[in-house]
Amino acid sequence: MARKKRRFEQAPSAAAQPKESVRYEDPFQRTVGKRIEDTAGIFEGQGRNILYGIAAVVVLGLVIWIIYSYTGRTSAEAQTALGKAIETSQAPVTETPPAGSTQRTYKTMGERSEAAIAEFQAVADKFGGSVGEKAKYFVATNRLLIDRPTGIQELELLSRTSGEVGTLSKFALAQALAVDGRTDEAIALYQELTNLSNPVVARETVQYELAKLYEKQGRKDDAVNTLFTLVKTASEAKDLEGKSVPLTATAQEAKDKLKALDAEKAKEVPEPETPGGISFDN
Repeated sequence: MARKKRRFEQAPSAAAQPKESVRYEDPFQRTVGKRIEDTAGIFEGQGRNILYGIAAVVVLGLVIWIIYSYTGRTSAEAQTALGKAIETSQAPVTETPPAGSTQRTYKTMGERSEAAIAEFQAVADKFGGSVGEKAKYFVATNRLLIDRPTGIQELELLSRTSGEVGTLSKFALAQALAVDGRTDEAIALYQELTNLSNPVVARETVQYELAKLYEKQGRKDDAVNTLFTLVKTASEAKDLEGKSVPLTATAQEAKDKLKALDAEKAKEVPEPETPGGISFDN
């Protein structure tokens, strides 16, 4: 498997050509953030049971990041075992498998999660170390779909650890608590994540989730200030050549939300410009 280098630029989408930038964009944001936001939008207003499906998106989103981030740092056997478990967690869920297909399928997401948990747990038990920690993360996020209280407990334990898995577990835990209506606890976790100097989950993503919870609690000023900080930082960002960087999808959504909550405050945000002096926001 080819090694994928971590990038440190901001890009409007995963498909865009890379451009060097002084802004940090981690692989999680590039491959996952937009998918999480899209899924949350689809599920919005459709009930808690459907919202639980967001946990599956968290699992899906980390697949590429975990595979490529640690290529070459662990044994081939460990990578193969983790990759096999990941394939199980990604297997299609369908009542009628495609004719002639040899790909493994499952009839329900619960059935798939149980199979994936067994494989990830086997990886954690056999290899330990960094691969084992990631396997435990996958166990917890899959568990949310079939035994939510236990899954949350497992994420709570992992969120207390240091390193990237601890950070990712804290983010997944915050999402789960927010869905369960434990808003104060979720806000506390998001606030911790926004203070990290080198976040695994993009700060924009965390700030936007935090602002939405502030709004939900009726804390309009806190929501506006959080959105303003997010959008202002994104609007003032420059690449290594000193050129303005287009807003990411998250930053643009935050900008639209800021305008809706406080149009006057939104006017204080400087508009990023193209090299020719034309605003990106026409």
